[in-house]
Amino acid sequence: MHVASSLDYTGKVVLVTGGTKGIGAGISRSFLEAGATVVACGRQAPETMPAASGREADFYSLDLRDVDALSELFAYITERYGRLDVVVNNAGGSPAAEAATASPRFSESIIRLNLLAPLNVAQQANRLMQDQAEGGVIIFIGSVSASRPSPGTAAYGAAKAGVLSLVSSLAVEWAPKVRVVSVSPGLIRTEQSHLHYGDEAGIQAVGNTIPAGRMGEPQDVAGACLFAGSPYASYWSGTNLLVHGGGEKPAFLDSSTATRD
Repeated sequence: MHVASSLDYTGKVVLVTGGTKGIGAGISRSFLEAGATVVACGRQAPETMPAASGREADFYSLDLRDVDALSELFAYITERYGRLDVVVNNAGGSPAAEAATASPRFSESIIRLNLLAPLNVAQQANRLMQDQAEGGVIIFIGSVSASRPSPGTAAYGAAKAGVLSLVSSLAVEWAPKVRVVSVSPGLIRTEQSHLHYGDEAGIQAVGNTIPAGRMGEPQDVAGACLFAGSPYASYWSGTNLLVHGGGEKPAFLDSSTATRD
């Protein structure tokens, strides 16, 4: 199998939810570079649409939590493009909130956005893909928060843990036509990083805690998604790929005196 041909998405249609900013924009650009037609959806049109190789993503405005609007999105894709090859379930996130004081309404909204909405997207995509001779691939963007403490974003971490379980179940139910996988980023630098980590010095300080020596970039996650949707990953389904630069150094390493003079 030739690398260039296996990662060539010419003629393929890819949907990226939340595909106009942050990690999602990086994923959209990478699929465009690989030749795909990209539909990027979100609640508000961006000032600058993701573009590459002289082409832009096709933007569709909706709130993914609105089930009727979601049905209209997939009707649009079917009518305009007649197929759907890859879905990247990327939309999600959470503002910081202490679990002790977060309102039930807030917690429910976080679970709805990060777990239920991606499930609804996947159901709609599966219906289209099962009718295609080539099937399709559904990629969930998870998070390292699914497998480690997530103080300040407890409901988000719980939702992402639910995503991992969901992926393993859907992969069994929808095989062999549709592959379902998850890609879980660690700390990724985006246009919002300064809100969480401060200035450039703060971002570098965070990067120094990662074995790779830096925070990840959106294209690091995008590369994993390009692989996941390609023929190279044809036997990958139902499992999670961690994209975290080696993870986070255990805190005890900075506290230990064993190697100090």
